Amino acid sequence: MPAFDLSTRISGIRLDNPVILASGILDVSSGLLKKMADSGAGAVVTKSVGLRPRKGNPNPTVVAVHGGLLNSMGLCNPGISEFLKELGGLSGVKVPVIGSVYAGSPEEFAHVAKEMSASCVRAVELNVSCPNVGKGECFGEIIGKSPKLVARVVSKVKSAIKKPVIVKLTPNVSDIVEIALAAEKAGADAITAVNTFGPGMVINVDARRPVLGGLFGGMSGPAVKPLAVACVYKLHESVSIPIIGCGGVSTGKDVAEYMMAGASAVEVGTAVYYDGGRAFGRINRELASFMRRRGIKAVGEMVGCAHGK
Repeated sequence: MPAFDLSTRISGIRLDNPVILASGILDVSSGLLKKMADSGAGAVVTKSVGLRPRKGNPNPTVVAVHGGLLNSMGLCNPGISEFLKELGGLSGVKVPVIGSVYAGSPEEFAHVAKEMSASCVRAVELNVSCPNVGKGECFGEIIGKSPKLVARVVSKVKSAIKKPVIVKLTPNVSDIVEIALAAEKAGADAITAVNTFGPGMVINVDARRPVLGGLFGGMSGPAVKPLAVACVYKLHESVSIPIIGCGGVSTGKDVAEYMMAGASAVEVGTAVYYDGGRAFGRINRELASFMRRRGIKAVGEMVGCAHGK
């Protein structure tokens, strides 16, 4: 038995390590999800899927910026019915699969989550925080900015499924704790903090036009990590359900920082965009080395330790 233990738990689900593939990157097929699992991810999250197919925003949808990425995918997906066929190819996958869903109303969330829950997924992550949808469209961040709407969504979903419900929060609110408490009170089993920051924009100064086809995008990557870590720290002070940190994780030290702030696991996206599945093995090796040097025997020892309690 190793002198250190990377395993963790999220709402009763055991992960061999705390580094999870975030929704939105290398998750469009069962083959890619299996590849990420085999590469060392502790769990994988599917792309966000809705009731009906959605084309998403026009290209280009991703642009590199100093300190990370700006993306404007626009929730492109084949719809839940078609995506369930893809999930059928995940038999034998070695790690927990978390199904990400979005919808336009609490009732629709419950419907899509119920269909997703009937598949191989171990939990359902509610994407109430995508900033990359069209003006006037009533889903994504529009829902995630309202404590009442978040509570209604969670309540409806919890009444429809028995598997754990994880709520992915937007950081683009005046009080993220208020949103998290509403989700927890309504029955959420865990929280992912946070989705991308924004809206952001990049302008091609030669063409004199915005670069992204959808004009605006959400910011991810190392530049947002201090902001996301602060969100996790605040949430750990206020909620009792597990927190999954997300935003700018690219090293083992980043994982430790999130866990010390209060996260029980982390999601990784931008680092996978650049390094592919290699990112998981590297980050976990760095985390293990960090723990070994400091005499930390289990990742659970780090969770919330920065609060001095």
